[in-house]
Amino acid sequence: MQVFGNIRTTVSYILALDLGTTGNRAFLFNPEGKIVGQAYKELKQHYPQPGWVEHNPQEIWADTCWVIQTAIANAQVKPNEIAAIGLTVQRETCLLWDKTTGQPLHNAIVWQDRRTAPLCDQLRELGYAQEIYNRTGLVIDAYFSATKLRWLLDLTGVDLNNVLAGTIDTWILWKLTGGIHATDHSNASRTMLMNLTTCAWDETLLDLFKIPAHILPQIQPSLGKFGVTSANLLGVEIPITAILGDQQAALFGHGCDRPGLMKCTYGTGSFLVAHTGTEIVRSQHQLLSTIAWTKNNNGTLDVGYALEGSIFTSGACIQWLRDAVRLITTAAETEVMATQVADNGRVYFVPALNGLGAPHWDMSARGAFFGITALTQREHMVRSVLEAIAYQVKEVVQAIDASGNAPIQKLAVDGGACENNFLMQFQADVLGIKVERPVMREMTVQGIAFAAGIAAGFWHNYEELVRQRQIERVFEPGVGVSQAQANFTIWKNAVERTKYWVE
Repeated sequence: MQVFGNIRTTVSYILALDLGTTGNRAFLFNPEGKIVGQAYKELKQHYPQPGWVEHNPQEIWADTCWVIQTAIANAQVKPNEIAAIGLTVQRETCLLWDKTTGQPLHNAIVWQDRRTAPLCDQLRELGYAQEIYNRTGLVIDAYFSATKLRWLLDLTGVDLNNVLAGTIDTWILWKLTGGIHATDHSNASRTMLMNLTTCAWDETLLDLFKIPAHILPQIQPSLGKFGVTSANLLGVEIPITAILGDQQAALFGHGCDRPGLMKCTYGTGSFLVAHTGTEIVRSQHQLLSTIAWTKNNNGTLDVGYALEGSIFTSGACIQWLRDAVRLITTAAETEVMATQVADNGRVYFVPALNGLGAPHWDMSARGAFFGITALTQREHMVRSVLEAIAYQVKEVVQAIDASGNAPIQKLAVDGGACENNFLMQFQADVLGIKVERPVMREMTVQGIAFAAGIAAGFWHNYEELVRQRQIERVFEPGVGVSQAQANFTIWKNAVERTKYWVE
């Protein structure tokens, strides 16, 4: 038996799987909560038409197997030393597959995909917006899984007695275990099919979207045993003890388990999530009410709720600068370039490359630069993109402050773009609050590892795990506060000009 503080374990490692939008990863954590092995595989993006985004489910499964085996090999551990597996995924992305052959019936439709925007518009015009919000805590948007599943069912015309549906966690759980068809409450709450109050599939919404209940997975507590891996996968059965959506996993990793605590993950998009306790908090500012996580407490379901602002394009616009318009060659260049000019040169960027998420929810908006003149340099444009990422976060923080009873005093950050010191300082300036960056940047991975380990009894004290996190840097509001906040007002005017662009 190994001892770490008052944390005791008889097995050596937790395996954390993070199946994201741009790649799939596996990490092995030891009893001290340290990473001892990891692996990553980039995931190919498919764009059949403008606004459409797909993933190959078989590639996700093959990459999952590869990163598991590679991480274990890199850590030089044996599979029978792994106490439990935690699984976190990109949430709203969904697919259908044949339950007999196990073959996907179509590529998975990614959360960024906008192909079902017309159906969403139709539902809104028919007056369903308030009812869907009341039942799910979500706004009507192509972001969520319900309209994607309806589109897939209409396209494939399958025998509904032989089809299974699910988000990526359900697909990978089914593959890992050899046939368990389940999901957790945090992922189910993102489908626009789960009732936020009952925490069960909503029959009224299933009827509205014409989705049979029997093709959907069983909803289980986020922290708890979902099953064990097939012995032929790693030669041993390993329990899968936690499933969380990626943003909820990051919330868990940051220790944001009560009202007033909020995190922002700067990934492909930016996702701000604030824990709101055991009661559903409804926003008047187009924020989402959602599940943080659930667990079984002696036969009673313990539910933690959250408010979320989902920003569709964040790190993705840095990737766009690199791959599409080629203003940069690496993401790291943006920090240097932003500091090579005194200001943004009065250039403003609206990153609506896939429409606008919270708090606007305009699927027809499109990205734009404003204020370009003959004096505009490449550095001004790059800086304006970084500033726009921070402005979007500012909008959501304002909305969360206006919706809750506990004002946000500090922003905990993670994700790739939080490496950018210019962006983080600008974020502190425009918010006027501290921005706290931990040593461990992969908070989604750490969160799902913590959740799986606690559920498996590998660790016993969540508070101690959180306390032992190391903070690498705190960014304080500085001399740029007044200018950043003044420019924010100008940027909001730019946002209004990008709305309703596509008919």
